[in-house]
Amino acid sequence: MIFYLSCTGNTKWAAQTLGAAIDDTIINILDTEEAEMTYTIAENERIGFCFPVHGWRPPKVLRSFISRLHISNAAGHYCYAVATAGDTVGEAVDILKGDLACRDILLNSAFSLIMPESYVGLPFMDVDTPEKEAAKKAKAEADMKRISGIVEKKEAGVYEVTIGRWPKINSRLIGGLFTDRMITDKPFRVTADRCLKCGACVKACPTGNVTPDGSGMPQWNHDGSCLACFACYHHCPTHAIEYGRRTKKKGQYFFDRRKI
Repeated sequence: MIFYLSCTGNTKWAAQTLGAAIDDTIINILDTEEAEMTYTIAENERIGFCFPVHGWRPPKVLRSFISRLHISNAAGHYCYAVATAGDTVGEAVDILKGDLACRDILLNSAFSLIMPESYVGLPFMDVDTPEKEAAKKAKAEADMKRISGIVEKKEAGVYEVTIGRWPKINSRLIGGLFTDRMITDKPFRVTADRCLKCGACVKACPTGNVTPDGSGMPQWNHDGSCLACFACYHHCPTHAIEYGRRTKKKGQYFFDRRKI
């Protein structure tokens, strides 16, 4: 059983690839109920978590999911995690390991998977060039084959995680500020004369935070569900959506299986 969260498609591809390779079921955590979830794992079944790294941390919606997760027979079952990121993951896997331990789930192995960059919410951050995007996807495809083999064999003690130079500062200090102050939908705006009212942004939002107003233009609900993942921004065909001035003249990206 693979629990996954995906925003711009990178992690969904990873979860689908892994699920197909080891013949396992994938579950989108955003499709689960709000109440505490109880699962029973089949004999010899693995427990997997695939997630994007947000601010060098596991996304807050994933941490909330785990706090409500109960696997009735988790003891003795192989558990692993795959964290997707544009570069480094800091202490994201260690934080996840602690959250799982609180639910009596032992994390046996973990991997980071470098994928094309999608976070554009800071002045110095943008999507990758087409060449870098293609190179990352090619390497990710090869990495997923290797990771799938390790997971299929249930190899424990494997920790292939790119933590970066300052993991504690990135995850604990900067990650805390990111979680507290930058995960918000308030700066999102739409340029009316460029909006096609096509609904692409509404469909792309993983939490349902974007809805059409009476005229069909997108509006953000400001209900606290926004992940600041920029899926709405990236899927807009006319670049009508901006995040204040932070996304001016920046690129767009979402995973396209046809381009791998």
